[in-house]
Formats: sequence, C-alpha cells, structure tokens
Amino acid sequence: MTPFEQRVLERVRFLYGDDESEVIVERICDLVRRYASLTKERPDSLWTEKDAFLITYADSIIKDAERPLVMLQQFLSEYCRDIFTTIHILPFFPFSSDDGFSVIDYREVNPEFGTWDDVRSINENFDLMIDLVINHASRESVWFMDFVNDQPPGRDFFIEQDKETDVSMVVRPRNTPLLVPVHTRRGVRHVWATFSEDQIDLNFKNPSMLLELIDIFLSYVAVGARFLRLDAIAYLWKSLGTSCIHLPQTHEVVKLMRDVLERVAPEVVLITETNVPVEENISYFGMGDEAHMVYQFGLPPMVLHALYRGNAAYLTSWAQQIPPLPPGCTYLNFTASHDGIGVRPVENLLPANEVEEMIDTVRRYGGFVTMKTNTDGTESPYEMNVSLFDALMGSRRGPDEWQIPRFICSQVIMLSMRGIPAVYIHSLTATPNDVANVERTGRMRSINRTRWLFDDLETRLANSNTPNAEVFDTLSRLLQIRKQQPAFHPDAGQTVKSLNKALFIIKRVSLDRAQVVYALCNVSAVNIELAVSDLLDDGEQVIADLMGESSISEAQDMLKILPYQCVWLQVSHPYKDTAE
Repeated sequence: MTPFEQRVLERVRFLYGDDESEVIVERICDLVRRYASLTKERPDSLWTEKDAFLITYADSIIKDAERPLVMLQQFLSEYCRDIFTTIHILPFFPFSSDDGFSVIDYREVNPEFGTWDDVRSINENFDLMIDLVINHASRESVWFMDFVNDQPPGRDFFIEQDKETDVSMVVRPRNTPLLVPVHTRRGVRHVWATFSEDQIDLNFKNPSMLLELIDIFLSYVAVGARFLRLDAIAYLWKSLGTSCIHLPQTHEVVKLMRDVLERVAPEVVLITETNVPVEENISYFGMGDEAHMVYQFGLPPMVLHALYRGNAAYLTSWAQQIPPLPPGCTYLNFTASHDGIGVRPVENLLPANEVEEMIDTVRRYGGFVTMKTNTDGTESPYEMNVSLFDALMGSRRGPDEWQIPRFICSQVIMLSMRGIPAVYIHSLTATPNDVANVERTGRMRSINRTRWLFDDLETRLANSNTPNAEVFDTLSRLLQIRKQQPAFHPDAGQTVKSLNKALFIIKRVSLDRAQVVYALCNVSAVNIELAVSDLLDDGEQVIADLMGESSISEAQDMLKILPYQCVWLQVSHPYKDTAE
C-alpha cells in the first residue's frame, strides 16, 4: 500500500469505520487514476504578489440576446486583463434559487448563461475559481427526485429525520425551520435543510455521496479550475446531540479532498468558506493539511467599523492578533462579496453597542440585516446586506462628501494585508444598493447582486465624472502598482503598528527582505500629521511614494495624510540579508 493509500485508508476508517473501508479506498483510487492525466509538476509557489481575484456571477454583465458568459468574457478581456489573475465565477450551474447556490446539476453549465466552451474561453486569459456547493443540493435535482421516488442513488443522498427530533443544539445561519416536510412515495418525510427549504443537505454518512462529490470536484479541475471553493463546508457532517458545525468528520473530509488534490493536481488550491469567528475559521488550515486558503471573514466588518467611527484601534488590535499561518497557507482577503458582511466574525472583538450601532448605520444607508436562530431559540444578526459602496456613503454621523475616498480606503486596507486580495465586481464598479432586485427576488442578499447592462456600464466607465469610473480607474491603478511590489507577496512579513487611532498602519517586508513597504490608511475625516521618525524603524528612510500622492516635508520629518487618504511608502532599510 502506497503512503497515499495508507493516508486515505486512515481517513476513511475515521469517517466510516472498518467495514468496507478498503472498498471505499479502492473507489477513491479509481477516481485518482481516472484523472491521472491532469497531473502536473508541483509548482515552486502556489501564489505571488501578482495574484488578485475578481469575484463575479456568470450574469453580472448582460446584454440582450448574448450569453452572459460571453459578455463576462468580453468585459474581462477589455477591462481586467492587466489587473486580475483569477476570476471566481460564482455557481454557474442550473439552479432553482439563491442565485446559483441551490444546484440542480453539478456537471452542466446553466444554458441561460452559456456553455463549458464559454468557461474555457475565460480560462484562456485568467485562472478560474469554481465553487463546489458541497453542503446541499436543490430539491429540483435528479438526486432529490430519486429521494422522492425512493430510487437509488438519490434515496440515500439526503438526511431524513422524524419531525419531532430535538435539533435545538444545531448551530445555523438561518431562522427558517431546520426540518422541512417533503411529499414522497413513502408519504410525508422530513429532511434536513440548513439554509432553506429548497437547499436540502447532503448525507455524507453515505460514502457514495462523498465519492460522487470527489468525482465532481475533480471534473472541475479537468475543465480548468485552479482554485476550488468549498461552500458552506462547516455544516457538512451531521450528528444529533452536537452543534453540527465544525465536526471532526467535516475536517477529515477536507483533509481527504486535500490528499486527493495533492495526488492529482498539486497546483490546485483548496479554499474553505466559513463565515464564523476567527478561531473557528482558521481551524480549516488544520496543521497545514486541510485548506490552503481561508477567507479573512473578520476583515469586512472590522474595516466597516473603523470607517464608521473614524477609529482604527479595534481594527489594528485585531490585525495584530491574527494567528501565524501554517506553512503553505494564506488568507483570501475581501471586503465585499455576493453575500452580506458577516456579524459573527466580530463576536468578542467589538463592543456589543458598537456592533449594534454599525448595524443601525447600515440600515440608515439602505441596507438590511439577516437574522439567525440561536440554540436557545432567540434570534441575532447574522450578516448585513448592503452594497459596500453605499454602506460607505457616510460615517456613523451621517452621509457626507467623503464616500469615494472612504470606499477607496476600505480597498487599500484589503490590498495591503498579508494574503491574496479578492475584489467583488460590484466594488470594482461602485455599484449602489439594488433595492429593486430585493423587491423582485424577495431576498435581502439581492441588494448586492446587480446585473449590469453591458452598454450602460461601458458608458459609465467611459465618463470620468461618474463614481463608477473614478472607483474603477483608481482600483485598477492601485492593483497594477501592487502587483509590482514583492513586499505584497502573500507570504511576505507583516507587522501592524499602533501610532494614531485614526491610522491603520501595516509594514510589509518581502521574502528576500529586499523591499519594505509601509501602508498607512487614514480612516477618519480629519487631517493627520505623523512624525516620520515615529513610523520608521531604526536605519530606515523613505525612498519612494508608490502611489505618488503623499505629502512629506522636504526634511522628511513629517507626513501629512488627508481624510481617508492612503499611502504606500517604500523605505530603505539595514536588514536586507538578515532576519527582521
């Protein structure tokens, strides 16, 4: 037995016991052999400072009579080739709800969006990130039709419970019933549905379910996926009498998927999506043997809080305490996405009254709040649903004239931090709240899921007087500057400094210690003056302003930073060939 087979056998035994474990391992090995032609040499590095992601739906850009994936490819080719390396196309499969996250068929492209050839066309110029919606499937899927009709294989792919089962211990991100009734050939049955009555949880206690999903995610690698995102992975394994979140079996499944990827496609990066407090989130790194990358879920609400209050103290403290990364792991940094801005990630990080004030401010700026049900039956905020651009139209004191610089400040904070930046398409295009979309769908998350008409967006980007053009041009320029700086390599050193409560300050040092960059972001509406000697460490001296916008006195003893201004200062230093 090879080391790979032995490792897989141990994981299978942990999940399913000794019975049939060797048969299951052989079936996994059959899958590995089937996709053996994908195998490439292991790369020296999985990422560099040039990496930047764009998050988008397949139909975020539309035009009459054109396939959305074709229009997306046109937009990306015309506007994004010099600034993004990877495109995260959110689920583009046939679906029944939740804008793609209730998958009907995991192996087909939604014909309303386009074809696999359209996906491959995007892959010609960009790496791809593809979602494996692993926790649940649509009730319109063939699998669920099998369940309803008591036919294999789907009849054993879902979790059936008596309607009187006590599920009070189960942790959930929703306030809908967990067990939903379904009319089947065997009468009314109640099935597990963590997220909605249309998203029925899959039964991973059935090894055939696991094998099917492994086959599916390897098929995504075969069509060009360089990054694989495990959606809602935290809720994967269910065991009554537990919280059913982050169970050891769930972590073991992630490890098994990592093992398979290491064998078949060592250049592919595994990403887990877990909108939970930081310690729970980073548990998916394991010992460097689970996810290569996790989302930095604390970043969006911490940045929003700092910009609302004009005070970076909590943001600074949080960033200073980010745990060290295991080797070969990094963060995906983001400030906005297709989902809302999570509230759970700031549990025990921000005062409760300030979290409530942040939520109230989001509501004032046209946003909504999604609630979740707690184990004691009470409800509490789960996420804030709002366009980030509109969320930053003002501070907690009300709207003001600083919306665009405040928004750009939020993005520079993200671009400066250790990890890989991921920009949501509606941040790139300064998209406002889409309340009409909420009214059309009845879902609060739709407020930040606009579909741009290609001609309308093109007209706005061509007009330098629009917020859309100003934000797009500024972010494009900053991303182009960033990718030239070795100090912004995802693995480069990071030190967070606390010198002024209005300033968020990060020092980044390249892996070869040849470049040092200080990122300073003023999160307030007031001018800040900072003594350069207070900022720099011994022997350092400013040699370049990478953005070309800072105001440093001729004697280089004072730095003036305007409201919401950000600067990247490159400095000379005495430790190029020594440890920092």
